[in-house]
Amino acid sequence: MTYRTATLVSDYPTKEQQTQAPNRFSNPPKGTLYATVLLMWIGSLVWFHPRLAGLMDMATGPATWLSLGFFIVFVEFAWLYGFYNLGIVIFALITKLQKRMASTPGPIATTLEKWPSVAMLYTTCNDFVEVSAESCVAQAYPNFTVYILDDSNDPLYQARVDNFAERYPELVQVVRREDRKAFKAGNMNHGLTRFATEEPYFAIADADEILPTDFLTKLVPLMETDPSCGFIQASHRANPAQSSPLAKALGIGIDLHWKWYQPLRNKYGFVMFLGHGALLRRSVWEEIGGFPDIVSEDLGFAIRAREKGYRGRFVEEVVCFEDFPEDVRSFRVRHMKWTRGTCEFLYKEAASLIRSKNITWMEKLDILFPTMNLPLTLLYLMFMLNANLVMPALFGVAQPITFAIGGQEIVMPIVALQPGFNAIFTGDFFFITLLTFFAPVLCFIIGMAHKPLKLFKFLSHSTALYAALGPLSSVGVLSFAITRKAIFLVTGDKNNLATAQEKYAGNRLSAWWNELVGKSHPDHAAIQGFEVLMGLIFIWVCIRLMQVSFLGLCLGFILLPVMHHVKWENSWIRKLVYLPFVLILIGLGLGTMSAFGMSTVFFGYGFHF
Repeated sequence: MTYRTATLVSDYPTKEQQTQAPNRFSNPPKGTLYATVLLMWIGSLVWFHPRLAGLMDMATGPATWLSLGFFIVFVEFAWLYGFYNLGIVIFALITKLQKRMASTPGPIATTLEKWPSVAMLYTTCNDFVEVSAESCVAQAYPNFTVYILDDSNDPLYQARVDNFAERYPELVQVVRREDRKAFKAGNMNHGLTRFATEEPYFAIADADEILPTDFLTKLVPLMETDPSCGFIQASHRANPAQSSPLAKALGIGIDLHWKWYQPLRNKYGFVMFLGHGALLRRSVWEEIGGFPDIVSEDLGFAIRAREKGYRGRFVEEVVCFEDFPEDVRSFRVRHMKWTRGTCEFLYKEAASLIRSKNITWMEKLDILFPTMNLPLTLLYLMFMLNANLVMPALFGVAQPITFAIGGQEIVMPIVALQPGFNAIFTGDFFFITLLTFFAPVLCFIIGMAHKPLKLFKFLSHSTALYAALGPLSSVGVLSFAITRKAIFLVTGDKNNLATAQEKYAGNRLSAWWNELVGKSHPDHAAIQGFEVLMGLIFIWVCIRLMQVSFLGLCLGFILLPVMHHVKWENSWIRKLVYLPFVLILIGLGLGTMSAFGMSTVFFGYGFHF
């Protein structure tokens, strides 16, 4: 009889534990991380809130009361997110140090006399990538079948899928359905219900994902030895083979995010199924009734599995490659899908999650912190409007600044806030603002500190893309609030633009409006116009208030929709993408020196990855 050997990481059950009856609800995550985050936040409130509350003394009516109240609440809530990101970095550093200092036990060798069958689900919709499909059929595992779940409606992509399947007739089966009901969730449920019906495990690969050849040989034994494990999520890195200049510039962000944020969830939080690069237990899928009919079906599955007592596991040692969007348009499409999908998840699932008795509060917090980040960008945009338009109108005073250039004086009429705001124009308040701004990118700063030029380029490029997403995200949140629906926008599908143009050709206002609100697709001219308009309005505000850093962000609002059409490798774009971050650094430098006696800029709270 032939045996194969798989290496298991020491976080998983020992041989003695494997012989015991499994208790699904045992081993809850430790609350140390989130207890630390909440304590730091409460400490900041104790220190700063009396001064912030003192601003309410300037309120003279309902308008001023609401403006100041919203300002205070948002600022304090933004600190919570700053400490959340800071806590992640601190605990990640501690964990790394502990691993280095501890004597690492030898790997647990496990042999399986019989390798269970596995269904490899490769999902595609007008975005078939042959090299990714090849990684599925190239698994060094003796008992698996690849099911290509093809939702494509483009004959060209359908033909490519069929041609690929013909090369592996005994290993690959193509599965298609008559409609695209429930998007990816419906596609997988259809395949698992009607075709991949016998395998006890199934793996999921995205259209652009490359799996290592030992993906199944390493993960299946882990599932076999841990009956309480509902799914195993593998780690990911940016695909080094991508030729896209945008992917080369920002792909390292994928690497560092997976290294810092995901491993901690095994011990301190909630391990999320992230939709691809994972192995799932079929009996769990059956027990919870299949993937939920939402765009964020991956997170919905993980929560339902946890409610049934199963936990996910994150395996850092198994690394898959994933593509970064090849251009800014694809990046924006993906972001809109995430934004509306997250809104749908919170709308449909948050209440039951909070009421759940089988999910600990530490796990609930670990779910809600990252999922609330995108919908909160609407509040972030409202905060920018309040802090830079409403408050200067209600509490602004004329404060002309005189510049002396070559012996000639130039007077610039600007607006400053009333002296009552001096209570928060202090060094400690400026420090916590900087902390809130830099905390989300602290892992990137630490990870690339030894290469300062590379770090500067990455932060500049990230600012031009991520920090400028506020208006686009706000459109996604508002459109979901109107429709209560989320659309699974396929990042690699290029057909939407042509379809939209056909609809607009008839000048039918209703079709135009339905396309805008129903999909809020970034191809829509009204969405791009809104982004540019927000940028122009805030640039005027920046000039009036002498806000240099905020000016950089506003230029990003305009530059992002421009890059929707102009390629990242364009010579002018390559230069302009540095401007937002450079202006932000200049403004922070001026703020540090308290130049002109101006107030700290509150703009960092939407800067997320």
